[in-house]
Amino acid sequence: MPWLYLHFRHLLLDHIARAHTTTAPLAVLCQGSRQVLQACSRARQLGVGPGTAFKTALNLAPDLVVMQADDDLQSRILEQQAHWLYHCLDRITLYPPDGLLADAGSVRRLYGGLQPLRKRLQKTLDERRLTATLATGPTPLAARLLARAGTDCFTENPDEMTTRLGALPLSATELEEPVLRRLNRLGLSTLAEVQQLPAAELARRLAPETLSHIQRIYGQRPDPQTCWQPPSDFRQRADFGLPVEKAEGLLFALQRNLTELENELRWRQQDTDSLLLILHHYRKQPSRLQIRTTGPEHRADAFLDLLRIRLEQHPLEAPVEALELRVTRFLDRHTTITTDLLNDQPDTGEAWHTLISRLQARLGEQALKHLAPAADHRPEHAWQSHRLTSRRQAEPSDQLPLRPLWLLPHPAPLTVAPEEWLKGPERISGGWWDGQRVLRDYYIARLPGDQLAWVYRDTHQGWFIHGWFG
Repeated sequence: MPWLYLHFRHLLLDHIARAHTTTAPLAVLCQGSRQVLQACSRARQLGVGPGTAFKTALNLAPDLVVMQADDDLQSRILEQQAHWLYHCLDRITLYPPDGLLADAGSVRRLYGGLQPLRKRLQKTLDERRLTATLATGPTPLAARLLARAGTDCFTENPDEMTTRLGALPLSATELEEPVLRRLNRLGLSTLAEVQQLPAAELARRLAPETLSHIQRIYGQRPDPQTCWQPPSDFRQRADFGLPVEKAEGLLFALQRNLTELENELRWRQQDTDSLLLILHHYRKQPSRLQIRTTGPEHRADAFLDLLRIRLEQHPLEAPVEALELRVTRFLDRHTTITTDLLNDQPDTGEAWHTLISRLQARLGEQALKHLAPAADHRPEHAWQSHRLTSRRQAEPSDQLPLRPLWLLPHPAPLTVAPEEWLKGPERISGGWWDGQRVLRDYYIARLPGDQLAWVYRDTHQGWFIHGWFG
């Protein structure tokens, strides 16, 4: 059963580059020091490389974008990579700060072999602008050592994996430095040479821990793995290196994060109607922007339009160092209902949700209202305005009595006799609970001039017009 290991040599550097549209040189400084830990190809062309002092790097590349290495941040970034890898592989284990292990044997039949799987992973890495070394091994530790050594080993042939593993120098086996010096004094330089020694002799000359490490490499000792489980919510973070002072500078990173959200929703076969954008500032509390749509949505372009409108309405309070996109609410996806199987008509409901969401993002969620029926028989109290949330409202029942679309603000006296009584009477009695009791008999009548009026007679035998029919 081959294991697959992905070693991200420049994970933090790639993470910063994903949030930039420019070709400015990038570098990562060592944690706790002022030396360069990682440098992009553009920076290396200017003479900036690992070990370069920070002041020297700025002299060589004045427009250098730098970021301090952070183990916690890199662990969170690594978990983001595990999130998309979970769509392709099974039994993923995190090896912070720069490695992911997965069980390739359980999915090779799904892809028709390991080579199609490799092409799929490499294509995804290129789309995400990530650099990683992929290697397979007969055991988890073997796959890790081969990938970290940069060995081109991507096969399911056990003999070939064992041969590549045995050719590894001892410096690539993650043994402690005193153990390596002792093995070198014994004239051993490769892992295969150590493997040929008797186990008892190796344990006597070195230590039981060294023998255990060698046996876990070759699968002679169990090496259980703790499988990573994806969180129930969605989180994506983008770090800029240099603070972003204008909202337009956030849109490129937002587009990438929203595209990943769209892929995640497609994989889940779900939608969402709520996004939370957190903007991290330097020495200032983060800003939070809540985006809500009026219906289920999954398209990255639709979310980006809403966020662009909100950012136009709310300028940045301070320069932004990083942004984080969160989704915690997921909705079931419903298939669009059409009149027949081959109907190609556009979904008008989707267009409605998009329009309402844009208007609410620009005007505010409380700016749009809609009328909804209220539990009151009195016509003047039978409708209320509510915040517009969705186009799907309760369908009117065919058993309800006919009502006019134009209801007068106040009933007007009926001054002419109707030419024809079309319907009625309909008695409405209520309002005793709030002191505004009514007792009326309503009719639909045709007045001179062919006007259809909704008239009533109250308890005082007075006739009034309360509404008009179109």
